[in-house]
Amino acid sequence: MNSLTVVHQDSAVVVINKPGGLLSVPGRGSDSQDCVVNRVKAQFPGCVEHPSVHRLDMDTSGLMVFALTVPSRRHLAQQFEQRIVGKIYHAVLDGLIAEEAGEIELAFRLDPENRPHQVYDPEHGKLGLTRWRRLGHEGSHTRVEFTPVTGRTHQLRLHAAHEKGLGCPIVGDRLYGTGTAPGQLKLHAARLAFEHPETGERLEFRSDPTF
Repeated sequence: MNSLTVVHQDSAVVVINKPGGLLSVPGRGSDSQDCVVNRVKAQFPGCVEHPSVHRLDMDTSGLMVFALTVPSRRHLAQQFEQRIVGKIYHAVLDGLIAEEAGEIELAFRLDPENRPHQVYDPEHGKLGLTRWRRLGHEGSHTRVEFTPVTGRTHQLRLHAAHEKGLGCPIVGDRLYGTGTAPGQLKLHAARLAFEHPETGERLEFRSDPTF
């Protein structure tokens, strides 16, 4: 089991830079046990049994924070629930976006016949809100910055790909675009900000994407 790139570590929390193609939490079966949670527990043997307070999709790379103690886990979980945590993502879209910035507000839900695919459903879905701005055009692609206000499953991927969103899937997306293998998705958690669960200090971390 490979080690993780640690961005910050203290007695309460650890912030890591997750590689694309690695699960955040264990999956089903013995071949799905290599994940960020198990690597954190191996690197920090004194940490709490369940250090995870949020997830990134398997194919998404970037910053994640984990709790090392029970009180810090509770504190961080509340921050995510209350939207105190700040998150910014960078992505490359498969197409050209003419607009400079905007907001996407779409309701969606899990498609039980095609898990883990999410589908647009204005009647039964849960609302997701994403703010975005264009960073530039790169050939036939567009680099964008996403600021998710809500944290729904596959929110950024669906908001990018759906015709009622930006209408351009993220490059390498296996579910909503033309990706064919793990680790191709060009979606990176580039900034993460939260209040330290012990000191209350507002911490912010940044990570540049490799794409």
